[in-house]
Amino acid sequence: MERGFIFSLLAVFSVISLSIYITTHHYNHNNRHPFLPSPSPPTSLISKSDDRIWPKLELNWRIVMATIIGFLGSAFGTVGGVGGGGIFVPMLTLIVGFDTKSAAALSKCMIMGASTSSVWYNLRVPHPCREVPILDYDLALLFQPMLMLGITLGVALSVVFPYWLITVLTILLFSGTSSRSFLKAIEMWKEETIMKKEMERPREPTVNSRGELLIDTYEPLIPKEEKTPMQIFLFNLRWEKLMALIVVWAAFLALQIIKASSFLNYTFDFQESNQLVNDLVACSTSYWVITIIQFPVALAVFGHECVKLYKESKKRKSMGNPESVCEAAIDWTGPHLTFCAFCGILGGTVGGLLGSGGGFILGPLLLEIGVMPQVASATATFVMMFSSSLSVVEFYLLKRFPIPHALYLMAVSVTAGFWGQFFIRKLVAVLKRASIIVFILSAVIFTSALTMGVIGIDKSMRMTHNHEFMGFLEFCSSQ
Repeated sequence: MERGFIFSLLAVFSVISLSIYITTHHYNHNNRHPFLPSPSPPTSLISKSDDRIWPKLELNWRIVMATIIGFLGSAFGTVGGVGGGGIFVPMLTLIVGFDTKSAAALSKCMIMGASTSSVWYNLRVPHPCREVPILDYDLALLFQPMLMLGITLGVALSVVFPYWLITVLTILLFSGTSSRSFLKAIEMWKEETIMKKEMERPREPTVNSRGELLIDTYEPLIPKEEKTPMQIFLFNLRWEKLMALIVVWAAFLALQIIKASSFLNYTFDFQESNQLVNDLVACSTSYWVITIIQFPVALAVFGHECVKLYKESKKRKSMGNPESVCEAAIDWTGPHLTFCAFCGILGGTVGGLLGSGGGFILGPLLLEIGVMPQVASATATFVMMFSSSLSVVEFYLLKRFPIPHALYLMAVSVTAGFWGQFFIRKLVAVLKRASIIVFILSAVIFTSALTMGVIGIDKSMRMTHNHEFMGFLEFCSSQ
């Protein structure tokens, strides 16, 4: 079912993109329609889109509303493992008054703060049913390089795709993933209800062959040793795999800094030869070399993890061991590994295209391959901590967000991420229903679909009313 869902999204994405490209290409060469001008937009439109609107940080109803929405969005977003970028960007633009690019940058700061505090909390939490870390490092190493590679591609395509097409993709993707997650949550809720009834059913005493009364108390013969928070923390922290994730993060960061610095070395004058300067920077040899280098870096880490999972899975099968290699309840065969690579790149591309961290794909995907909700939430948040921090550094180098607002909103999200994890984990433990996490995941994605869909439709209608360019832009002239 997950394959059909992903392939249907890709099919819709490809058909819409191809049809619009053909349409705009045809009109650009034959009819100079006001809605489809030449590929290079007017300089007035470029300067408007680059304007930075940074309101002052002062106590008023706007900052109070932003604090409340930011706190709730961070708390529920990190619990669901999706971050909450689909809520933060509309809040920062509509309520606080930031421009779209600055709102996206501040949204990444909030996601980084919330995910970091959530990871710190999860490192002090034991696995609910196994003697393994609650963070699945194998899945993180499998998806992180593909996700980062996809985000790089998505960010590059975001300046080429028309705004209305991005809005359509947002509505389709978020509606599909939220509905699928909601159905998954209902299915889990029913299973949990059956299990609770079985556990509450009184056990009948049994009699052995000698007539002795036997009572099954389901108590282990050897009591389970209780660990201190520090012991749990050290057990969850696997330095070797953590360093591998940090190395991948640092490699992508270095490449992005080199690419960003090449842009910062030029002074863009939108009144004189803007097209020429952009072409020289965006499509130069160094630009393509830096972009292409990211592929072998990501594929090397992904390939190493694939070989490890495949060999371990084959070894356990030959020994008759039914236990899965990691939390995912699938066989690590060639087709499954290829499918994971495809989903990682697709999730990152869509995340970069929509301005999110990829959690809207990764969270539901982990549930689809059989990862239990607590581990899926912790692992998805763990991966998002790396991807969001990478974006924050890039935005900081480009001076894309005001420091005071970033520090304040990060403080709100850090607090919300920690307490959100605390209360929801306690609620799951008391009610014994992990499906609550999946319901929260579905609700956050659905709310993001509503907010981003409304804003996207409104902006697309205003662009149509103002006779602005509504087609694809050329890649080089748009970077």
